[in-house]
Amino acid sequence: MSLDAYVERVVDLIDPKLNRILNMDVEEARRRVLAADANAVREIDGSFALLARDGKTVRMARSLDRPMRYFLAKRQEGPALIVADRIDAIHAQLQREGLADQFHPSYTRMVPAHYIIEIQLIGCPDPDPTYTRFFEPQRNSLSTDLDEIGRRYIGALANEVARWLRSLPEREPIGVAFSGGVDSGAVFLVTYHVLKQLGMSPSRLKAFTLSFGDGPDLVQARGFLGRLGLGLFLEPIDGDLNDLDVAETIRLIEDYKPLDVECASMGLTLCKGIRQRYPDWKHLIDGDGGDENLKDYPIEENPELTIRSVVHNLMLYHEGWGVGRIKHSLTYSGGLSRGYVRTYAPARHFGFEGFSPFTRPGVIEVAEGIPFIELTQYDVPTLYSLKGEIVRRGVKALTGMDMPVFEKRRFQHGAVPRETLLQKLPSSESAYRRQFLSQYL
Repeated sequence: MSLDAYVERVVDLIDPKLNRILNMDVEEARRRVLAADANAVREIDGSFALLARDGKTVRMARSLDRPMRYFLAKRQEGPALIVADRIDAIHAQLQREGLADQFHPSYTRMVPAHYIIEIQLIGCPDPDPTYTRFFEPQRNSLSTDLDEIGRRYIGALANEVARWLRSLPEREPIGVAFSGGVDSGAVFLVTYHVLKQLGMSPSRLKAFTLSFGDGPDLVQARGFLGRLGLGLFLEPIDGDLNDLDVAETIRLIEDYKPLDVECASMGLTLCKGIRQRYPDWKHLIDGDGGDENLKDYPIEENPELTIRSVVHNLMLYHEGWGVGRIKHSLTYSGGLSRGYVRTYAPARHFGFEGFSPFTRPGVIEVAEGIPFIELTQYDVPTLYSLKGEIVRRGVKALTGMDMPVFEKRRFQHGAVPRETLLQKLPSSESAYRRQFLSQYL
């Protein structure tokens, strides 16, 4: 059979209204993706998941904060490419087309963040996709001056927050997912500062803190805002451990990594509580991505990592080991490119539009420019201390406020003590994996 005899089909299930592109219309962004010009795609400013097609050539690209998945089905008349933000949406489409027998969740593919992926729809056997990186920040480009690094990093954060605020309706309220930690603290203070700087009312802000009654975050959040005379912005959101539903969390995030399941469980509880209290609330901002940017994860908890692998690999925590590497998951991508669904899915499920300024390339670019090797000399405690120092100095330079810095704690372990959480959500990846796969048996 000749190539011309094939009739390819593309089904794009991604809602185009979810794109939040700030500097061009969606059609122009699609034209850039179709042209496969990495520099032109890098200039797309905002949150996006884009598909463009020219005959049998399909190209896709997405930002770090948006999941984008695809599945290539076989038909007698030619291949069918189905694209969606969720695995279950792909499965449902295959059922509608009578192709569900071909489906397994592991056969779906994730478009990795920061790449243009090209697929040729020419039938069986299907050629491998090709990948063109469109975001590759220069590493180690900054000096070792922590004050300068802080100014650059928080300055980039403020620029992203300002762009986002200008894109919102003038009087829309803004909720900050707030623990009083370094990342959510910086996001709150920078947003507060930028609102005033732009002549907008900071009364639009609320700092929503999740608490199950005995978690340390609420005390920390009160202390953080109280020191700065901003306690009136705090609004606790109460959760009930009995309402946690592991099966529902796994269904929504479509993943089984224990830390992501825990984090998403907290995110779902927070979003549910806000939605019940404020039926019309729309916009949430958070600090997801801050740990990845400044490499602030416990290395000792991952036997695959050393401090050398962390500081020597470009965007390791953002992308995992990277496209074309043995440990890169085709089904899930890697790093935050995989894990951001823990934030995206809960917000989307409850009708919120979320925004994490730390995921923007302009902020990541500054972070990747930090000379971590020079600053740490491969000392792990020094690496862990850097984030608080950089962010504290940057917030002070930008806002004049002395930001409190507390010991690092994961979102899920601040809302409820870790020991209590593990009684409700045991950390068994194999059990979570079985739970996820059971949906398709």
